[in-house]
Amino acid sequence: MRDKIQTVATNRKAYHDYHLEDRLEAGIALTGTEIKSIRAGRVSLRDSYARIVDGEVWLVGAHVAPYEPGTRYNHPPKRDRKLLLHKREIARLQDRLETRGYTLVPLRLYIKGGRAKVELALARGKRQYDKRAAIARREADREIQRALRDRE
Repeated sequence: MRDKIQTVATNRKAYHDYHLEDRLEAGIALTGTEIKSIRAGRVSLRDSYARIVDGEVWLVGAHVAPYEPGTRYNHPPKRDRKLLLHKREIARLQDRLETRGYTLVPLRLYIKGGRAKVELALARGKRQYDKRAAIARREADREIQRALRDRE
């Protein structure tokens, strides 16, 4: 059972703010104190995104809390972290990101096979009326479920 996946953090805001299209998995280049802090669950993906700079993909804005027992060599919490992808995957993403309106959003951070991974999604921003429609649909589904449960 080597590929057991332990989800550490999810970016719930991304599901609300974006139409998610393609998803892919990327590794993360971390320091020793960062992985210890991630395994402790002290990470937030809120307001983070990924971008391509000089043929490399970087995770920007993710907060990994400093490791408490760490020494003065502890990591800065908001530093940019390099994501590990194949060159052909990066080239394909670069082509799609050049299309207007697309962005690369992290959805969740998890531990798989002892290594930290991040699930990225190629996303297009939602308009305000799309967000309101999604909320109304979710509320209607809840009302239907509640009515069916009360009927039984």
